[in-house]
Amino acid sequence: MSDKQPIKGGEFIIRKTEPNDIFTPEEWTEEHKMIASMCEDFIHQEIIPHLDRIDSLEEGLMPSLLKKAGDLGLLGLSVPEEYGGMGVDFKTTLLATEYLGLGFSFSVAYGAHTGIGTLPLLYYGNTDQKNKYVSKLASGEWAAAYCLTEPSSGSDANSGKTKADLSEDGTHYTINGQKMWITNGGFANLFTVFAKIEDDENLTAFLVEADSVGISLNPEEKKMGIKGSSTRQVFFNNVKVPVENMLSERGNGFKIALNILNIGRIKLGAAVMGGAKGGIDESVKYALEREQFGRSISKYGAIRYKLAEQVIQTYAVESATYRAGQNIDDAIKGLMEGGMDKAQATLKGIELFAPECAVIKVAGSECLDYVVDEAVQIYGGMGYSAESSVERAYRDSRINRIFEGTNEINRMLTVDMVLRRAMKGELDLMGPAMKVAGDLMSIPEIKEPSTTALGNEEHMLEGFKKVILMVAGSAVQKLMQTLAKEQEVLMNIADVAIWTYLAESVYLRVQKKIDKQGEAACEHDIAIAKTYFYDTADKIAKAAKDAISSFAEGDEARMMLMGLKRFTKTQEFNPKAARQTIAQKLIADKKYNF
Repeated sequence: MSDKQPIKGGEFIIRKTEPNDIFTPEEWTEEHKMIASMCEDFIHQEIIPHLDRIDSLEEGLMPSLLKKAGDLGLLGLSVPEEYGGMGVDFKTTLLATEYLGLGFSFSVAYGAHTGIGTLPLLYYGNTDQKNKYVSKLASGEWAAAYCLTEPSSGSDANSGKTKADLSEDGTHYTINGQKMWITNGGFANLFTVFAKIEDDENLTAFLVEADSVGISLNPEEKKMGIKGSSTRQVFFNNVKVPVENMLSERGNGFKIALNILNIGRIKLGAAVMGGAKGGIDESVKYALEREQFGRSISKYGAIRYKLAEQVIQTYAVESATYRAGQNIDDAIKGLMEGGMDKAQATLKGIELFAPECAVIKVAGSECLDYVVDEAVQIYGGMGYSAESSVERAYRDSRINRIFEGTNEINRMLTVDMVLRRAMKGELDLMGPAMKVAGDLMSIPEIKEPSTTALGNEEHMLEGFKKVILMVAGSAVQKLMQTLAKEQEVLMNIADVAIWTYLAESVYLRVQKKIDKQGEAACEHDIAIAKTYFYDTADKIAKAAKDAISSFAEGDEARMMLMGLKRFTKTQEFNPKAARQTIAQKLIADKKYNF
């Protein structure tokens, strides 16, 4: 990493990042690869052979599998050694999450237990609370669940109606209310429950043991997918909770919920990436086996297009996820060097990159949906059969666009968080936006096509960032206080920002590899990068055009649309040939190996 000032969350829009400033998957150490291999072996030995039993919610099976994962140390990766964990850095937890993302419903139970189930306690609990519970969670002796959502409060979590009343003698709170969609609800031993005290504006969090008198559960929810994940409604009827089980401070629950969701978003991005790679492996395996018209279907261009596009989208998400993971690790390290303890530094480091966490959640979940949809298509009729693995993957994938805040909420959050930081003076968006506005009035510089492998893409990236600044800057000026209500415009801007972040991540990863290995060794990576940029330019042009047409007209609109055309211009390129190159490597390797 370079010695210059570390990049801040959302700053990618206005700051140039150099290839050496990011971490790429090509840099995993042998120790990292051992952890990945252990996770992969666990999934193939303990989970895949039992998927039907898991999906039938066989009594006691999921808790026993979590316990086996705990015995291997997989539940305690984030947990400090003093509580029985491994205390690895953040990007290593992302790597484990990726490989465990191959586990269908198990990966949901695992993610809920190690993420929203354990981390509120780990990062906000006091010493007594952590001593009492954390080692049990890290070992798998106990399972954890997170009780936030209610029938009337989903995306608007702080509007929950569950109440907590302090007893007259001040020894306990009495909780009454109802929670729904509680993952691991059927077997959890410890709930993190969010409730309002009196007329507080914000929620307060409590650690509630599941065997407390007054807790009852509805039957398991019947779901479209992730059928093996226990999902229950939980009812609290005069449940007494000792005052010492309040987590953090009164009224701090909403902040806890938001910060834990930031972690959940990027971890979901890692998990779905693992699922996408599994979907690609199944796709190419079947394409090689299936013959039609006397040839393997892997030889047909229509199938190769699908295989290549599955790879391109997954590669982009992978590049962005580990780039952000290292940024978070660097931020945590810097905060700890400044005197902050590890728990606080971890929360603050992740919060700093909350916009990127939202970006990765959206991009990852939509990537997996694309991959599994095309996997079903490649399988044809067999893909629609419940006997095929891709049918399960297709159904299981759909929840990810709803989990951890819907993709619509996350899109709007991405823009909102960046604009709020700009208004606080933490990010200078206005200066660069005004410069782009000035560029619209100037005579455009004519650049000759680059002779380096990704020189054109580097130039295109500058244009993509100018589009964000042009559209967002004009929208803020034009719409002012009403921008928050213009959800279509916000979604357009968010899409441009998401695609730009992924495009930059791909460019930086491939350029870093070229710098180390030379262009000849990076043929397939270059094909991925060029194709991603070529397609992304058109997508950005459409989203930005829609936004501009929503709030500008006359000369102003014409000027911006001319600028947009300039900023999203592409060079001559053959996408068919590039996709063929990518597909041929996938077919030769018989698995995702990029």
